[in-house]
Amino acid sequence: MKKIWLLIAAVTILSCKSDKEADFTIISGEITNNRGGEITFRKPNNLEFNETIQVSKDGKFLDTLFIETGNYTFQYGRNRAEIFVTPGSNLIINFNADDFDNTLVFSGKGSEISNYLFGKQKTEKNLLGENNEIYKLDEAPYVSKVKEIKSTLEKLVSDSKGIDDDFKAKEKRNLNYTYLTRLNNYQIFHSHYAQKPDFKTSEGFLKELEAVTYDNEEDFLFSPDYRTLVTNHYRKEAGNLSREKQIDSDIAFIQVVGALEKPTMKNDLIYERVKYAFTYSEDLEGLYKQFMASSTNEAHKKEITESYNKFKTVAKGQPSPKFKNYENYAGGKTSLDDLKGNYVFINVWATWSSPNPREMNFLKELETQYKGKKIKFVSISVDRAADIDKWKSVIAENKFAGIHLLADKDMESSFIQEYFIKMTPRYILIDPAGNIVNSNAPRPSSSKLKRTFSELNI
Repeated sequence: MKKIWLLIAAVTILSCKSDKEADFTIISGEITNNRGGEITFRKPNNLEFNETIQVSKDGKFLDTLFIETGNYTFQYGRNRAEIFVTPGSNLIINFNADDFDNTLVFSGKGSEISNYLFGKQKTEKNLLGENNEIYKLDEAPYVSKVKEIKSTLEKLVSDSKGIDDDFKAKEKRNLNYTYLTRLNNYQIFHSHYAQKPDFKTSEGFLKELEAVTYDNEEDFLFSPDYRTLVTNHYRKEAGNLSREKQIDSDIAFIQVVGALEKPTMKNDLIYERVKYAFTYSEDLEGLYKQFMASSTNEAHKKEITESYNKFKTVAKGQPSPKFKNYENYAGGKTSLDDLKGNYVFINVWATWSSPNPREMNFLKELETQYKGKKIKFVSISVDRAADIDKWKSVIAENKFAGIHLLADKDMESSFIQEYFIKMTPRYILIDPAGNIVNSNAPRPSSSKLKRTFSELNI
């Protein structure tokens, strides 16, 4: 965020520039019944993007954002709405914090699309209904309902004033992709919400997806649902290649997508895949080399190289980061060095992340099955020190097995940070010498974990 004196300069510059020359957006507004805090702006498909504007005590806010044209999520507390900005626009956002949905209004230069998007959000919410009831509908009524949603929103964008034809055309394609995505999701969602585990859609249910092409770069950048369809399409192709050539699925994905002629699509897809794959890959070097040979985006290559150099420190065979004097549920303190001479399977969890009962039960079974073997099962909680009683209570009530430790500084503990753990659960396997076998090991219920134990002669 820019300081307030920069804002004054920006307003002056904006008055002197033509629309085409302006390279920033002015965001301002007023919140009635303000509760304090800040307004946050995020960008779909970009978890790193996070801009904030502080709200004054009287509910007013004003700042400049140097951001590119596109859709962003505007959030205040639990309330959120999608907005559309272009450099040179002057977006005014007013609402009553006690009645967000009925009072939010966008005004100012370039506000028309944001008003359409908020109207779309409310209309869609009303048509979808509550509590995912739509997914309980049988096939024919479900198709009828999602078609109704599509046609209603198409009319809404057609009737919206002040929006150029180019945006309307792209938005109508986006609405069609949303419709197709809902068809694509129906089988798995209906199976879950209607409690029909064996449910299958009828033959030809997804026939409309056959008309989709997967190399439209304009739609890829505009439509999150098209991006999802594209990602799923190439993920399936990569799965086929992986099985056919017996190669790593992430490397197969890069090979498949690397053949695309649309550079932005190709680079974005492999970047997003590798960024996530680094957290679990067993072939970090191979993945990195394949990425570097395929990407043409220098910023992505720089970031991935930095990540690669970090993740190399927790690759197979590297000395494991250590924890020291973690509080032991059974009493006393425990350090990783106390467990040397044994394989150590670590489960990083927290009471606040709803521990998976199925995985915890499998952990109990492993503890029983491998009792007396050269392996210790350790669960490290990243709960806050203030929640120690809750941690002890959950362990006692569920009779969780193994060694239970409490990290010294929850998610900020050096052991957690050095393993680059961002979410739980996370599983780690360390050998008797204290070296890493797998920094992202299979979950307790996975047959692959037992195969790993067998290969290690545990």
